[in-house]
Amino acid sequence: MLGAQLMIILDATVVNIALPHIETGLRFSSTSLAWVMNGYMLTFGGLLLLGGRAGDILGRRRMFLAGIIVFTLASLAGGLATSAGMLLAARAVQGIGGALASPAVLALVVSGFPEGRERVRALAIYAGVVTGGASLGLVLGGVITEWLSWRWVLFINVPIGFLVVALAPLFVAETPRLPGRFDLVGAITSTAGVAALVYGFIRAAADGWGDRTAVAAFAAAVVLLAVFLLTEVRTPQPITPLRLFADASRSGSYAVRLLLVAGMFGVFFFLTQFLQDVLGFSPLRAGVAFLPMSITLFATSRVAPRLIPRFGGRRMMIVGMVPVIAGMTWLSRVSPATGYWDGVFGPMLAFGFGMGIVFVPLTTASLAGVRREDSGAASSMVNVMQQVGGSVGLAVLVAVFGTATRSVLAHPVAGLSAVALRHRVLSHGVSAAFGLAAIFDAVALLAIIVLLRGGAQNPAAAAGRPERGPAKTRVGQDVG
Repeated sequence: MLGAQLMIILDATVVNIALPHIETGLRFSSTSLAWVMNGYMLTFGGLLLLGGRAGDILGRRRMFLAGIIVFTLASLAGGLATSAGMLLAARAVQGIGGALASPAVLALVVSGFPEGRERVRALAIYAGVVTGGASLGLVLGGVITEWLSWRWVLFINVPIGFLVVALAPLFVAETPRLPGRFDLVGAITSTAGVAALVYGFIRAAADGWGDRTAVAAFAAAVVLLAVFLLTEVRTPQPITPLRLFADASRSGSYAVRLLLVAGMFGVFFFLTQFLQDVLGFSPLRAGVAFLPMSITLFATSRVAPRLIPRFGGRRMMIVGMVPVIAGMTWLSRVSPATGYWDGVFGPMLAFGFGMGIVFVPLTTASLAGVRREDSGAASSMVNVMQQVGGSVGLAVLVAVFGTATRSVLAHPVAGLSAVALRHRVLSHGVSAAFGLAAIFDAVALLAIIVLLRGGAQNPAAAAGRPERGPAKTRVGQDVG
């Protein structure tokens, strides 16, 4: 199950290193290139709750396998793409497959381990796969792009997908099918609303904030998301149980995740281009350049569960946010004169260390105290906030990037060569995007301080409490 989750998470970032080659090969513009990432994250994040609900009604193993098959075939189509439109369509279908398969993983982890020490350890492994997998994708993308082709960052999913489909029935038991209805209106309006919001930001990045199409997209997003909220209030079986947001600590943890991932995907997207276009790194060298962050993040996330019972989750999150904000602020100072060792290596270490501390207690806080019948929806909501935070956050940062680059082009410096001007424009835009990402992280820290109290302060405290029922160890046997 974690192997499949790793494949799905990898695909959110493995394409990053290949973006410059995709841009050239399929003739993307600098701003439309973000859709290679957002096309995947939008359908993934927008349909995750529907995928979780489908697992409840039709059986989690059945939907897991269906999702992996869709994901694998879409990966094959994306690798064979001959136009930008074909690649974006394949990425969107990949997201649909991920949305069907991914909800089963975290729900089975939550239901398979009792709340307390065992669940914290299990969630630590899950968090390590999710966060470490995202950064590992950058390294793997560099290796594949350098040695093979950008197309192989998608082809690599095909043998893994078929292997998962072959092995899953041997180890994963089918879950009972529960009666219920699909909230299709909620799924469609939420996905379309977020897509319109992202499109508005990306359109503004290319054509300015006064562009009529961008304004119309923002207006459509407001209407669609308002209809979504009204639908969820009135429908007897909503795709998003709004009672999940009744607890301030849980709502705060969702908001923190959204803000953190928004900044994190900005680091992946913009730093990849800075390393290759400004510093002149090859794809392989650019991927390896992310190793300090990947290693630090994974190592820290493995230690974090042992520290939660002693220091409390909320205190650890506050401590972890300090290097995250410092690292992002440091990155906001990049310029054409910035080198890897004096301006990138240090922020990567700080970012990896801080994120490794924050994500384990944050995931635990999002799931603490959730009723058994809501475990699937709560687990899916964690993934939704991650994917929506990545897509919307990246769109906002791309819009800021576009505005900053236009301002530089409007006031050119005499005597600069074409290459020097390109480096100056890209560096200024990346610096502005990282500055906004640092603000995202500062707001996340404020949300932790103000909202995450009570159960979120020490989510592992339940370790000493007796279990509320027998633990089921066979994967898939005890799903709420």
